[in-house]
Amino acid sequence: MTPTTAARLRTFLEETRTQQRDFLAALVRAPSDNPPGDCAAHARIAADLLTALGLTVQSHVVPDTLVRANGMISATNLVIRHRFGDGPTIALNAHGDVVPPGEGWTQDPYGAAIVDGWMYGRGVAVSKSDFASYTFALLALKSLGIPLAGSIELHLTYDEEAGGEIGPAWLLDQNISKPDFVIAAGFSYAVVTAHNGCLHLEVEVRGRSAHAARPHTGIDALQATTHILTRLYAWRDSLATRVSAILGIGAAQMTVGLIEGGINTNVVPDKVTFRLDRRMIPEENPAAVERELRDLIAQAAAETTTAGIDIRRILLAEPLRPVDGSDRLSDALCRHATDVMGENIGTTGVPLYTDARHYAARGIPIVLYGAGPRTIEEANAHRADERLPLADLDKATEVLALTLAELLGA
Repeated sequence: MTPTTAARLRTFLEETRTQQRDFLAALVRAPSDNPPGDCAAHARIAADLLTALGLTVQSHVVPDTLVRANGMISATNLVIRHRFGDGPTIALNAHGDVVPPGEGWTQDPYGAAIVDGWMYGRGVAVSKSDFASYTFALLALKSLGIPLAGSIELHLTYDEEAGGEIGPAWLLDQNISKPDFVIAAGFSYAVVTAHNGCLHLEVEVRGRSAHAARPHTGIDALQATTHILTRLYAWRDSLATRVSAILGIGAAQMTVGLIEGGINTNVVPDKVTFRLDRRMIPEENPAAVERELRDLIAQAAAETTTAGIDIRRILLAEPLRPVDGSDRLSDALCRHATDVMGENIGTTGVPLYTDARHYAARGIPIVLYGAGPRTIEEANAHRADERLPLADLDKATEVLALTLAELLGA
C-alpha cells in the first residue's frame, strides 16, 4: 500500500469521526436486549442508518419457528456487500443483540452519554461498536475510488447472546454468504485467534412435596440439590489444573449461575432446577466434558435421597482453535495495530466464546479484532456502565481500513 493511499484512508476517517459516533450512538439508544430477544426492530433501525450512508442492505428475516426454537422472539440478519474487483471475500461479523442492562448504572444504559471521552451504554463495546468500526472501514475503502482485488461483506447478526445458531450459522447454512476470510468482533488491543468453548446444562431435581410439619413424608428436592452442588463445587477446584497452553485462555471454569424451586415456605420442595456454565479450554473435547459432568451429577444424585434427576443440554459452543490461513489476517492486523496503537500488538486467546466458532467450524480462516479498550473488564462488558473509549474506536477503525486495503491489494 502506498503512503498516499494510507493517508487518504486516514483523512476520510478523520473527516467522518463525528458521523461515526452519531451512528454508534443511534444504535446504542435503540434497545436490543437478549433476552427477551425481540431484535427485529433494532435491525430495521440499523438498516435505515446503513442505507443513509449509501450502503445496500440485505435484510434476512429468520423464520419464526426457528427463532422461537432458539429462545428468541424475532431476529433479522443484515448483510452488506461491496465488490471492488476479482479476489477473495472478507466478511466482518458483529452482533447487535446485547445482555439486559441489570442494576447499578450511573448512566442511562440507552443514553449513549459521552463522559471524559468514553461513550456509555449497553452494547457500546459488545459489539455495537463494531457495527460502527466495520461500517466506516468499508466506507473508507469505498472513498478511495480505486479497483481492489476482492469484496467486503458485513454480517450484522442478532443472536450471539443466544448462541449464534440463527445468526452466522444460519447465514452460512442458507448459502447466503460464502466468505473466504472473516474478522469478528473483538477488542483493539489484541488480535484473537482462539477462545474457550462453553457448555450449559440444566439440571432438574425432582422430589415429592409434603407439609413442613411432617417433612419425612416427602422427598426434599432441595436437600438432594444441596448434595449435588456440594459435589460440583468440590470437583470445580480440580479445574485449576486444566490450563490452556494458549496465551490469554487460562484454566477451565465452572459456574452455577441460576437456581429456582420450591412451592412455599411451609412446603417440602418438590422440584429444584439449576443451570451451570462450563467453560472449556481449546484443548478439551466437548463430548468428554459433557460426559464427565453428567456422570458426576448422576453419581451425586444416587448418593442422596430417592430424588430423581433430568439433565438437559441448553448450549454447546465449540472452542475456537487457530484455523489454517488465519495468519494472513492476524499478521496484517498485528502489523497495522502495532503502528496505530504505538505499542506491540500480538495474537492471543480469550476465555470467552463467540460467534467466530461458526465460521471456523466450516474451515473459514477467522480472527477477532475490533473496537474496545484493553480488556472486557475495562469495558464493563456484561455489567453496569458498559463503556467504550472513543479514541480506541478511531484507532480500531483505522487499523481495519488499512488491513482490508492491504489484503485487497491496495
